[in-house]
Amino acid sequence: MALNLNDLQVFVQVVDHGGFTAASRALGLPKQTLSKRVAELERRAGVRLIHRTTRSFTVTELGQELYRHAAAMLVEAEAAENIILGRLAEPSGTVRITASVPTAQQSLATLLPRIAKAYPKIRIVLHATDGFVDIVQEGYDIAIRDHLRPLPDSGLVQRRIRTETFWLVASPGYFADRKLPATPADIDTMDGLFTTPNDRSWTLSSSEENAVVTPQPRYYANEGTGLLEGAIAGLGIACLPGSMCRAAMADRTLVRILPDWSAGEITTTLLMPHRRGQLPSVRVVANLIIEQLG
Repeated sequence: MALNLNDLQVFVQVVDHGGFTAASRALGLPKQTLSKRVAELERRAGVRLIHRTTRSFTVTELGQELYRHAAAMLVEAEAAENIILGRLAEPSGTVRITASVPTAQQSLATLLPRIAKAYPKIRIVLHATDGFVDIVQEGYDIAIRDHLRPLPDSGLVQRRIRTETFWLVASPGYFADRKLPATPADIDTMDGLFTTPNDRSWTLSSSEENAVVTPQPRYYANEGTGLLEGAIAGLGIACLPGSMCRAAMADRTLVRILPDWSAGEITTTLLMPHRRGQLPSVRVVANLIIEQLG
């Protein structure tokens, strides 16, 4: 069985665009032509790759596996072409990025459109999820990870974007009828906003000592924005990265508690498969993300 490379390229484009109609518009080719090329690919492969009706478009399990390999093959072909033609001055092609929902909302939502506008030949695809993503198997060029501990040596390119400290914050209204904490021990009598019911304490550190505080659990949210809004609403004290709190502190809807103490650090790292990191388009986007977010 010999598969036509042009048909594989059409198949990848159709999947990338989520259907024949969108791919037709993007590529400037008739939808019937794209459908025929995918049908010929299915005939040669001897399997159904896409379930398609007038109302639905679904890639089969075998189709998804073929897509991952074909997309990787096209990335390699594009890299070879860039080396041969020297097209480093004008990056082009699709760059697929995955990040957590908070990172996508707070950092990438405004940055990526600016990058896309500055590089009109680069097509950016952002996938926001808090679930596990195997960036190699699922065909991503860039992943952005927030982590408390060092990432394992996975064979991926790791480029640190930033490291920031966790702050304790609360609404000024929360202290309308109580005193601001003067020492870590004062927090034990106050309300705390936690990620999960299993979380009961925070470990604080200053330049001279460490302390463990155990506020009374008041509210749970397994996502940073939920904790931030809970703190602004006056439910109690939250432990959040400083960057999440600055805007609310600037408009005085939050204040920092015990500013001489921090509650640990979180590191943001950009990951790339080695080979895809060689593409000019991926390299440009990665460098701009690190420069702007760092």
